[in-house]
Amino acid sequence: MNKHIKRSCLLLLLTLSFLGYSQQKLPINCLNGIENISQLQDNSLQDILNTEINSNAQWRRLIDSKKMSIGIVDLSDEANIRYAGINDEDMMYAASLPKIAILLAAMDAIDKGELKDTKEVRNDLRLMISKSNNQASTRMIDRLGYDKIEAVLRAPETNLYDEKVGGGLWVGKRYAASGKRHPEPMKGLSHAATTKQVCSFYYQLAMGNLVNTKRSKEMLDIMKDPALHHKFVNTLDRIAPTANVYRKSGSWKNFHSDSALVWGPNRKYIIVALIDDSYGEQIIRNLVEPLDKVLKKSRYLL
Repeated sequence: MNKHIKRSCLLLLLTLSFLGYSQQKLPINCLNGIENISQLQDNSLQDILNTEINSNAQWRRLIDSKKMSIGIVDLSDEANIRYAGINDEDMMYAASLPKIAILLAAMDAIDKGELKDTKEVRNDLRLMISKSNNQASTRMIDRLGYDKIEAVLRAPETNLYDEKVGGGLWVGKRYAASGKRHPEPMKGLSHAATTKQVCSFYYQLAMGNLVNTKRSKEMLDIMKDPALHHKFVNTLDRIAPTANVYRKSGSWKNFHSDSALVWGPNRKYIIVALIDDSYGEQIIRNLVEPLDKVLKKSRYLL
């Protein structure tokens, strides 16, 4: 990480500590900007992740066949944020997970005065994220349009979709039977993601980089305390009951996905998984503790 960025983040943390904050609040808001997720790649974290995942024969087969993708971000030291991933630049169908892209586009439109900030809009955003309501998601897509959503995802400030790095987040179909498609250009998928760019979304959200600090905070509030307690959240409820969880998941047929920003006294990290397997929901539940172990082990080796 750039020395000036590190210094700014460290100064902020020291100031918060001096003021008596026991736990840094989100978004962190590093004033000097943040680095691209690719620049946070950490070899030590990557090696531990590879070893842990490949120790499971079923997961290894899914990885080898490009049917499983994982991304993790260690946020425990905000002055030394670290990233690792497996198949993390492979686009996969992600069902409802890309609704986070609709949330981002809506906040960008509200901030620019392109979308009126009404009670109905706010209610639809909460339903779309917390309960993954398809009707609310479709209403938001209709309000925004595909061109707006794509423009926000491709914007250089956030860079959440880029063909040069395998694609990323994409929403190209209403969550309804009717309506035209606007498929992403690489694989023709309607609702897609790479784990790297989903990690980037959460990382930028945690750092207050999505639209601005105010809008990032509003998005965090909408994503906090999900109503659906399956997949990642099912396990996190047990191993990290006091942590705040900001989350969006998705499922359709064999495609299962989940993503979470976990922020508690003993855990500060992002975990993302995309699975193409009929047992994907259970696999995602079972992934949490190994990924938690990877993140803890890597910190001991620093």
